[in-house]
Amino acid sequence: MALSDLEQLCSHINEKIGNIKKTLSLRNCGQEPTLKTILNKIGDEIIVVNELLNKLELEIEYQEQTNSSLQELCESLEEDYKDVEHLKENIPPHLPQVTVTQNVVNGSDLDPEEPAKVEEPAPPRKPPKEQRNIKEMLFITSDEFNGIPAYMKSRLTYCQINDVIKEINKAVAGKYKILYQPKKSMNSVARNLYHRFIDEETKETKGHYFIVEADIKEFTALKVDKRFHVILNILRHCRRLSEVRGGGLTRYVIT
Repeated sequence: MALSDLEQLCSHINEKIGNIKKTLSLRNCGQEPTLKTILNKIGDEIIVVNELLNKLELEIEYQEQTNSSLQELCESLEEDYKDVEHLKENIPPHLPQVTVTQNVVNGSDLDPEEPAKVEEPAPPRKPPKEQRNIKEMLFITSDEFNGIPAYMKSRLTYCQINDVIKEINKAVAGKYKILYQPKKSMNSVARNLYHRFIDEETKETKGHYFIVEADIKEFTALKVDKRFHVILNILRHCRRLSEVRGGGLTRYVIT
């Protein structure tokens, strides 16, 4: 055996011996009462730090969700502002105009030989076709939100619940616009949806507005997940909707 190989073997054996000594030393430290108390305290502190890290992770997730909701709210407000500006710039001509009348007119302002001008009344307009109003779910008030049990709303915010209500109203509007649409003007997609809507109706839902999960997926971008069903449970608690089950379907009736 070469000298260099022997030296490497000795070094390896000495390293193993050193590791064994350190292990025995640490084992003996754990048996000493004073050191054992210190190790227990260190262990408790590690558990506390781990819990704080878990809470910090949950708080970061909550803040991210809140930030996302605020961004959606800002986008919605911007759209509303644009709608208001559009209405302001495009006031319908049939609305009554504000006119200034003069009660006292001087004789010099009128020519006695000139006949008075009489404005002809505008021809009557045809009354618009009666539009059927589609029922909407009312938003949750702050008082109602504060009255929801903590175990039920968990970390959900006031805005998150009302955002879901907004999407549910969008699904209801999309469904009943098709149901109220003349059949002759329907394309094949709308006709298929129309027949599905009719098949889903029951005696319990007659005369009521309702949707199913398929409508949420059809007309909105909401995810039908655990969080969505938690919010539905809150809406049932606040008497915004009720459930009618049957035929393998759950129908969410707007109350």
